[in-house]
Amino acid sequence: MPIVSEIEKAIFEWAPKELAEDWDNVGLLCGSAEQEVTRLLVALDPFENVCLEAAERGAQLIVTHHPLIFVPPHSVTDRDSVGRCIMFLASHGISAINAHTNLDCAFGGVNDILANKLGLKDIHVIGMEKRDSQNRICGLLRAGSVEETDIMTFAQLVKETLSCPGIRLVDAGRPVRRVAVGGGACGSELVDVSDANCDTFVTADVKYNQFRDAVDLGVNLIDAGHFETENPVCKALAAFLRERFPTIEVLLSEKHSDPIKYLI
Repeated sequence: MPIVSEIEKAIFEWAPKELAEDWDNVGLLCGSAEQEVTRLLVALDPFENVCLEAAERGAQLIVTHHPLIFVPPHSVTDRDSVGRCIMFLASHGISAINAHTNLDCAFGGVNDILANKLGLKDIHVIGMEKRDSQNRICGLLRAGSVEETDIMTFAQLVKETLSCPGIRLVDAGRPVRRVAVGGGACGSELVDVSDANCDTFVTADVKYNQFRDAVDLGVNLIDAGHFETENPVCKALAAFLRERFPTIEVLLSEKHSDPIKYLI
């Protein structure tokens, strides 16, 4: 039966640890590397509801995009959510692995999946480039082309395709032809998007000043939501693990969801 460390190794083969940002925390963050796994649960976030779901569904491992431990804790107690999650997982013999910015950057990872889901053609890396063990070009952002349209029509497509409850955007006055994507909080990469001659950028968690900067740079900017731009990777991650470990039952979380709600 596969053990936790073998699953971690397989994930790092797809999304090498070296692709992660220096500030990130990826890999096995809770549990035993030697634990046997017959069932695992894939989710975007290791929140308390997902930890409870893993126990209820008999999983020995959760595999998530976001890390359980992001900032090193000074203590592990029931006084905060991270402490409660760690204590709960430990008491139920459940381990936790994540692939965060390494999966954002990886070939076929978060942003390749997002670009394909939005129908981009001729997809390639823009901005800072890295290389994986197979010498493939990797990086945080992807860009590609779409059939020319206007920003409102394209934003509606994004909303429907990603099942976004709402969209924030600025219209920089340019038709949509060349689109960049960065799942999650990539508003700080706006200059790289402009330098790559993209007229439109789809990302999330955009700050007020970044919307203003987008107008000045002539880039249509769409904030489609952190959860919505990254969640498509979960199905791909589950499919990858099912293929690599056919003896393990791989479950996709039914409990994880966007914690942000919209009053329409």
